[in-house]
Amino acid sequence: MDTTTLAAFLAVDLLLVVTPGADWAYAISAGLRGRSVVPAVTGLLVGHTAYALAAVAGLAVIMASSPTALTVLTAAGAGYLLWLGWGVLRQPTVPAAAGESAAAGGSAAASRVQVMLKGAGTSGLNPKALLLYFSLFPQFIEPATGWPVAAQTGLLSTVHLTACAVVYLTVGVLARTLLSTRPSAARAVTRVSGAMMLLIGALLLAECLAG
Repeated sequence: MDTTTLAAFLAVDLLLVVTPGADWAYAISAGLRGRSVVPAVTGLLVGHTAYALAAVAGLAVIMASSPTALTVLTAAGAGYLLWLGWGVLRQPTVPAAAGESAAAGGSAAASRVQVMLKGAGTSGLNPKALLLYFSLFPQFIEPATGWPVAAQTGLLSTVHLTACAVVYLTVGVLARTLLSTRPSAARAVTRVSGAMMLLIGALLLAECLAG
């Protein structure tokens, strides 16, 4: 795989990653919690890594040829996003005061784990990530180059995961920096994030019903 192909993939992949979606919404919500940005992004990357491993193993191709499997995955992702979005709308995140952070020290570790698990669920149950792997990746894989397909898929997956890490960390940190001292703005952005999750979940569910 030459550098020109890799650069072309990176350009297309970045366009997809910087497009706001469920991952963005979750990163923004996590950013408003202060220290939960890194665990949240780690969780998002765990979900994407699971798809990357599936793609390397060839499972993405198998699922692409099975409409039933894709429908089940889509329905699961839609249900999870609807549940998560409703929770965000019902209890919008408000930046915590400095004293509150110290008081919550006993449950900080558990909270970080929960944030990471929710992040993994957000990206791991999003069929759009699966669609990325089996619809975009094959366009940049060149079997004639001598590289094994698995190795090329692994390289493209690494580039994609790196792009996700950079973009989602930036989104979360900017949300924390710009909104942490503006509670009213934080509530508004959180509600928009929750509404975005609900909308994406509803659209995915509609796709299942239409199919």
